[in-house]
Amino acid sequence: MRLLKKRLCIIGSGVAGLHLAYALRNDFNITVIERKSPDQIRRGRIMSTQVHFGPTRNRETRFNMPKWGEQPLIKSIHITIGNQKLFVGKLQEPALSVDQRLYYSHSIKDLIEKGVSFRLEKVDKESVEVLIDEFDLVIDCTGKNGSLLPFSTEEDLSLFKTPQRKCIVGYFTGIKADTPLGVGVTVLPGLGEMFEIPAVTEHGPATIMFVMAIPNSDLDVFKGIKSAKEFTLKMRSTAQQFFPEIHNRIDGKNFALCDENSFLQTALTPIIRKPYLMVKNKLVVGCGDSVFLNDPITGQGCNLSSYCAEQLYETLMEYKNSNWDVETGESYWNRTKQYVKEVTEWTNAMTKPLPEHVVQLLLQGAQDQVKANEIAEWFANPTKAYEAFISTTTIH
Repeated sequence: MRLLKKRLCIIGSGVAGLHLAYALRNDFNITVIERKSPDQIRRGRIMSTQVHFGPTRNRETRFNMPKWGEQPLIKSIHITIGNQKLFVGKLQEPALSVDQRLYYSHSIKDLIEKGVSFRLEKVDKESVEVLIDEFDLVIDCTGKNGSLLPFSTEEDLSLFKTPQRKCIVGYFTGIKADTPLGVGVTVLPGLGEMFEIPAVTEHGPATIMFVMAIPNSDLDVFKGIKSAKEFTLKMRSTAQQFFPEIHNRIDGKNFALCDENSFLQTALTPIIRKPYLMVKNKLVVGCGDSVFLNDPITGQGCNLSSYCAEQLYETLMEYKNSNWDVETGESYWNRTKQYVKEVTEWTNAMTKPLPEHVVQLLLQGAQDQVKANEIAEWFANPTKAYEAFISTTTIH
């Protein structure tokens, strides 16, 4: 007699939800609940920005997720402090940034074609109880708006009560890409950061300009801006004032947002939660930003979500024929805890002034290409960044 496949409900179709749906679809009966249709996502406002580093792209390959063709890959990280460009470090494996509106809507349509059920509805804290009754497992992948369920806070990893940065993001055309093609990281001590990211959009290649302003600093100048035109003008004047090297690559006549919805302002308070609990004697788990929410300053959001989705997949496969209970939840948390701690402690350290020993490492990178490449790799392998930041001795 063939056992019926367990029924799983994934709430949310961001990176965590999509990676899980692809990973689990052959072994379980999957329903994904999302409040927006693929077309609404595609035509809507950008939600944030993402760079999928090598390990995340390898997971996408492992779980047979859509390929993005011959896109220009990100092969390096450019590091600038103040107005001094220090170095360009090479990544071991190339990264890719795809406009999430395109990535999510395309992946949802692909999953539907592959037989995964999608339900278009908004889930709130009341209706989630009904889903817990209906399914063998509910997975909360609702993202940075906060979890639907009362997962307990990990106080030692949740240091902040307010946002550490204002996040100001626009997808632009009319700006010449830096060479070699890479992510630009400019740190302005006491003010914030600018990340410049080459991205793939529906309209072709674009450059993401991502300002992270320390609240109420001189860089925090986008308050009250509502229209695409105002946003474009403000980004240009901000680049001219604070990021002259970037401003020099802007083509005055053609500098514009990709579309009316390709800009965003947000601010989030980082919080780390224990990713499982029991409700009505049933296990419920969280994955991605709904439980592991870090400041975007290290670009780890989507990469951590992807990592945790793979660990949850491994856990559910290991316990496939058991009752899913506290032991299953604890196993998932044990698989993810150390990596979550490393990403979080590095990210929290990046929101503060750089420690002197890290400044020295960056200056060494300016003299030594091997060191520069090691520092670039921090973004793809946060364990290395954690070791460099948290350890007082230099790790060789």
